[in-house]
Amino acid sequence: MTLSPETVRQIDTRVAQAQADGHAPSLILGVVRDGTLAHLAVAGEDPRPHADLQYRLGSISKTMTATLIMQLRDADALTLDDPLEKHLPGTGVGALTLRQLLGHASGIQREPEGDWWERAEGVDLTTLLARVDADKIAYPPHRTYHYSNLAYGLLGGLLERVTGTSWVDLLDERVLTPLGLRRTTYAATEPYAPGYVVHPWHDTLREEPRTDTGAMAPAGQLWSTIEDLGRWAAFLADPDPSVLAAETLTEMCSPVVISDRDAWTHGHGLGLELFRDGNRVYVGHGGSMPGYGAALAVHRPSRTAVVGLVNAYALRGVHLGVLGRQLLTLVLDAEPTPVTPWRPAAAPPPAELAELTGRWWWMGTTIEVYADTAGNLTAGPVGAPNLRFVPEGPDRWRGRAGGQDGEILRVRRDEQGRAVALDIATFVYTRTPDQEP
Repeated sequence: MTLSPETVRQIDTRVAQAQADGHAPSLILGVVRDGTLAHLAVAGEDPRPHADLQYRLGSISKTMTATLIMQLRDADALTLDDPLEKHLPGTGVGALTLRQLLGHASGIQREPEGDWWERAEGVDLTTLLARVDADKIAYPPHRTYHYSNLAYGLLGGLLERVTGTSWVDLLDERVLTPLGLRRTTYAATEPYAPGYVVHPWHDTLREEPRTDTGAMAPAGQLWSTIEDLGRWAAFLADPDPSVLAAETLTEMCSPVVISDRDAWTHGHGLGLELFRDGNRVYVGHGGSMPGYGAALAVHRPSRTAVVGLVNAYALRGVHLGVLGRQLLTLVLDAEPTPVTPWRPAAAPPPAELAELTGRWWWMGTTIEVYADTAGNLTAGPVGAPNLRFVPEGPDRWRGRAGGQDGEILRVRRDEQGRAVALDIATFVYTRTPDQEP
């Protein structure tokens, strides 16, 4: 889906201005719509950005680590409320749960012991774990939002211990290869942009080391391109079920903790950051490593995203993540998702399903029930169905959307087998307003 010339002009202008104001050696930003890159905006010449140029993702790596954890959960290899000790014993913080670690609600400190892990050569898992003890817990779990890189080092270690496979091999096998992310790699692979710190007084560039972060790699090691990052954004908008079930990704996007309790504009799900902008919620993550910054913001309902990469550790007066979300809002405001035209059904639903359609009443309130040929029911106030039910057995459906999500709908029948009432979580709807349930 292409963007209008005016939207493209505004995006290109904003990116060029951000590069100039922020003193960025090179900056690239992509808009993703319906699974494809709809537009690329580039600025800077050190080096000149292009779609296949690698930058470092930093903490966006965490979103993939979290996906691996959720895959194992769905395979019944673990549960999110398992204590860390069950799968990674001997750390001194073993009572913390996987859910708490994924959502930065565990209270564990931000960084591992030793030199700054992002700029120093990493240690192996045994060494990392030997440096973790109970003193690493800064707050009781769920007391506050406390972002932790160390948490994801531990989660990566757990993945290795549970599967017997290294984090990077597991990631390649279960995420990168299935999704075709061929340019997302553990180490920099040509062509890549060198990462810089820009001197604050005379604008010279100091190239930063490209470290192997070892056991902390699950927190921020990966390199990628704007094309691959766009594919990852498309996955977060509409997942490939062979990699992760749609309902599991939706679970990852539900808040574990809110970071600003007054405004509720930012929080964390299971490995994904959550950002509120007006009535919209974006999911994604920011990322930084010495010499690099990255941004990922996805509006799942419209399958629209903005991804960005820069080869500078910090931009002057510009935050790449904020810029990305601002441009995502610009696109959504200027380029509304096209309305899907209504089309008639090819055939009516089965008679036993059609019998349930129409109006039903409970306590003087009205709902309308609709059926489709797949055997599902939708229901809700007149003209505004907001409930969805999927079949679970004869005369039994399970709520899968709206206020009755997870609840049971049962059909009550009379002696002749006719449907006379719908029992939705004990609220009994009948065919006439004055009929006793």
